[in-house]
Amino acid sequence: MNEQKINQNSKKILSNKQLLFFMVAVFLFATTLRTPITVVGPIISFIRDGLGISNVLAGFLTTIPLVAFAIVSPFAPRIARKWGMEWTLFYSVILLCTGVLLRSVGETALLIGGTILIGIAIAFGNVLIPSYFKWKFPLHIGLLTGVYSVSMNISSGLAAGFSFPIATNAGWQIALGFSIVLGVLTLVIWIPILRTPKVDLHMSASQKMKTQMWKSPLAWAVAGAMGFQSFLFYCSSAWLPEIFISQGLDATTAGWMVSVMQFAQIPMTFVIPIIAGKLISQRPIVIFFTICYLIGFTGVWMEWTSLAILWMIFLGFAGGASFGLVLMLFSLRTETAYDAAELSGFAQSIGYLVAAVGPVLFGYVHDLTNSWSMPLLLFILISVLLFFASFISAKNQTV
Repeated sequence: MNEQKINQNSKKILSNKQLLFFMVAVFLFATTLRTPITVVGPIISFIRDGLGISNVLAGFLTTIPLVAFAIVSPFAPRIARKWGMEWTLFYSVILLCTGVLLRSVGETALLIGGTILIGIAIAFGNVLIPSYFKWKFPLHIGLLTGVYSVSMNISSGLAAGFSFPIATNAGWQIALGFSIVLGVLTLVIWIPILRTPKVDLHMSASQKMKTQMWKSPLAWAVAGAMGFQSFLFYCSSAWLPEIFISQGLDATTAGWMVSVMQFAQIPMTFVIPIIAGKLISQRPIVIFFTICYLIGFTGVWMEWTSLAILWMIFLGFAGGASFGLVLMLFSLRTETAYDAAELSGFAQSIGYLVAAVGPVLFGYVHDLTNSWSMPLLLFILISVLLFFASFISAKNQTV
């Protein structure tokens, strides 16, 4: 009965033309979820010197969005149920554009305020998009999740690459503000979507009793998978260049190693969601990315630096596969669009809290031991924890 209802719903609202249009809309929307964050890192020195702020405050510019994700994520499904998911996503892009404009003015207070608004806006997209796929295109969840995750990776990599030359030639305010173009394009293409059949996130009293994520061991396993893969991504992006420099690579080469890792994620973030959607159990994917993580981090830990590009490819495959799978778990481990939104909000709240703590903890372990050996062992330990959380999450069951 449920399968028949899904198929009827899909036929009613879906055609190839509509799917293609929505893939373009998803691609644009996803670019707004990463570019405002990744443009900051390469130009942090321009911002610090231009405003005369401390290194601590400058460092918080990349941490603030993660904290906002953790705080706002649990509330996104409830707000979407009140306003409607399409309109909530539309308003979130308006909020993001406002934040981008404010932080580009050149005032410290507006820089912080704008960054907070950007974090809040992105949190809504992070949480609601996976559940939107589940309701709107239930037969194409894997494809749309692949497009969504790939566009985030491509846009974040390009934004990080272009921000420095833009800041050099046009000023850091322009470098911070150019992502508003993507926001405006997203708003324009989202307008026709506002006229399509609306996602119904309302639920009965019995569903309310059932949907209590913090009581579900499976929900905690998904949250653990989200948190541990986020920990590995943000810590490796932040610290691997310095680790490679300590092992003898020059700064330019060390930076390119991280770029190799990020671009190696792209094929995995597209393929894995499609494969995951066709499997009854996703545990083979878990085994695959765990092996890749262990090979990559072991190679770095053993200081086999001559093969650094190989270790980065393995870590890129692992990161792309784990991220792609976690995005799919929000849909695969739930029965309704509302449950998918609730699980997404719960897991991302926990996950980004772990991600925000990760780089600081990693740096603390380095300072405590005055060595990179123990922090790299921490990478291996978190990879093992990610395996157990993901292995539990990959079983064919629902919250």
